[in-house]
Amino acid sequence: MSKLQIFRSKEFGQVRTTFINGKIHFVAVDIARALGYKNTNDAILKHCRWVAKCEVPHPQSKTKVIEVNAIPEGDIYRLVANSELPGAQEFESWIFDKVLPQINHTGGYIPNNEDESEEDILAKAVLIAKRTIERKNEIIADKNKQLQEQKPKVIFAESVQASTTTILIGQLAKILKQNGIDMGQNRLFEWLRKNGYLISRKGTDYNMPTQKSANLGLFTTKETTIGHSDGHVSISTTPKVTGKGQVYFVNKFKELQEGVRERQATK
Repeated sequence: MSKLQIFRSKEFGQVRTTFINGKIHFVAVDIARALGYKNTNDAILKHCRWVAKCEVPHPQSKTKVIEVNAIPEGDIYRLVANSELPGAQEFESWIFDKVLPQINHTGGYIPNNEDESEEDILAKAVLIAKRTIERKNEIIADKNKQLQEQKPKVIFAESVQASTTTILIGQLAKILKQNGIDMGQNRLFEWLRKNGYLISRKGTDYNMPTQKSANLGLFTTKETTIGHSDGHVSISTTPKVTGKGQVYFVNKFKELQEGVRERQATK
């Protein structure tokens, strides 16, 4: 749920603002209403290009939320340009010359009412400073969370790519399982053939890396000389996954896994 800051003007009424992905957005209906649009929904649909949905506290209930349309600065210009309100330019000036500079510098807006004492203004300034610190702390916490979530994957990728050790496909299946992907050795071989990483036609080169895999640097091959009891010698060739290949396939299966989750969530 997004936190709201509410700014008021005697001329234009109430305007609610919130932050989406670190950028200031305005509740669209507040802007449209202040600019004199009779059909606010129609005005937003016609003139706004970057409408974003967000949840905000319900005005009559602390335990409920409502979904509203929020717009960035660019859409305010579009609504102002199409407004027939005589005071549209004054509203634009209030938003862009007073409200936004205060938000950008202090995280809030302090209205200048002549009947307010210095103590009242100072109290508001302290509240705004507190909100600014809270918002910055939230942004830092979100970034730290993202870094922590990415860290295991980054460490794995860096350590494996730097490694010269190649592994068998069965070992790759174990690494995939450690990363939350249930894929046994036989199923992995089948998937690699089906998706063009290993040769699928029967013959001496069956299960060997395809040209596609060779170009990507995903596999090497190991040749083993085998001496038989009748005196003849044969050569066994085994595909092995490079460090680059290990990172490639872990990320590939992670992407496929996320795609499945997204499709399931939309059903």
